[in-house]
Amino acid sequence: MKDIHCHILPFMDDGATDWESALAMAHDAYRNGITSVIATPHHANGQYMNNAPSIREAVDLMNEKLRQHGNPLLVLPGQEIRVYGDLLDDLERGQLLSLADSRYILLEMPSSRVPRNMEEICHELIIQGFVPVIAHPERNAEVAADPSKLERLIELGSLGQVTAQSLAGVFGNKLQKLSLELCRRSAVHVLASDAHDSVHRPFGLNAAYVVLEKELGPEMRDYMRENAQQIVANGEVNHGNHVQIRRNRHKLFGFFSRKG
Repeated sequence: MKDIHCHILPFMDDGATDWESALAMAHDAYRNGITSVIATPHHANGQYMNNAPSIREAVDLMNEKLRQHGNPLLVLPGQEIRVYGDLLDDLERGQLLSLADSRYILLEMPSSRVPRNMEEICHELIIQGFVPVIAHPERNAEVAADPSKLERLIELGSLGQVTAQSLAGVFGNKLQKLSLELCRRSAVHVLASDAHDSVHRPFGLNAAYVVLEKELGPEMRDYMRENAQQIVANGEVNHGNHVQIRRNRHKLFGFFSRKG
């Protein structure tokens, strides 16, 4: 398995607090079948600033420590970028990172709202050859109230990324229902851990994939696992297959569209 969103690098944000906790997270990840993770420290969220050069340096050091401890997990560079005014300029200046140096770039919205310029930023990134990946939209209040606000971003060419613990029900029934509904609406294309530690916010991908298969079928599970691999490899995420799977599931099992 591949994980495209986690906070495994120490001393950078509210994720791993030190090297011991970072290595513990890496141990848990590999033990649970994850072979590579993209480290995505928070950037420009009002609390943390982690520019591209410092992240690359930390990733290199993390991989060296993993080799010393005999852990074959591969850590790749990335960022969880809060949407902010200078985003496009900072991208041009080399301060921002895409996911594993691919065309996919992870964007975070404030939890309370969808930024007014969100469509404009996504459109401009797409023009420049990037694919915005919207981090944990299920935790955004405006999306929860009106999922069409996320669907509009998807129509522009963005992707949605739901958090494993949200989908697995760890964060509560309401968030789980919304996560599954966004999947049914083809507004989510990839599952990621958003892991911050080994105890309270672990990787949890296996449990989430089990729920995904139970609720939406093995096709959806395989689709999202494949998409995570495609993002890491800078391959193609197929929106069309997602829509077709959703329609087929609804046709065969109409109750899914009513299931909360």
